[in-house]
Amino acid sequence: MRNFKFLTATIIGAVCILMFSAFVLIQNEQKKGAPWEVPAKYKNMVNPYKKDASLVDVGKNLYIKHCRSCHGNNGEGDGVKAKSLATFPNDLKSPKFKAQTDGEIFYESIIGRDEMPNYESKIPDAEDQWAVVMYIQTLK
Repeated sequence: MRNFKFLTATIIGAVCILMFSAFVLIQNEQKKGAPWEVPAKYKNMVNPYKKDASLVDVGKNLYIKHCRSCHGNNGEGDGVKAKSLATFPNDLKSPKFKAQTDGEIFYESIIGRDEMPNYESKIPDAEDQWAVVMYIQTLK
């Protein structure tokens, strides 16, 4: 009888721990971000700068400084801060992201929304802003 009570208590305890763990995991799940609504002004923007290796390098350095912590080394949304966000950061290598126009990528990367910060004041130079876009477009 004593073994039965111990076994029952152990099973009930294990079930409670599993239920609590499942609750915590559900509470901490990241949501997928809503689709971006990019204004027409940006959709049709074309990068005014000629893509060259030196600008891509500038973009890479700015990406490392401002973007990597959330989007990760390779742009897959797996940076060190990514899991602390309520929404999953964009995978910058996804076919859906890659299919966007220069202006759409500019808007999402520089203007931002919600947890994606606005970088107009952190990267004030227009050429540098477009350099970030150029670098992001090289991610494979």
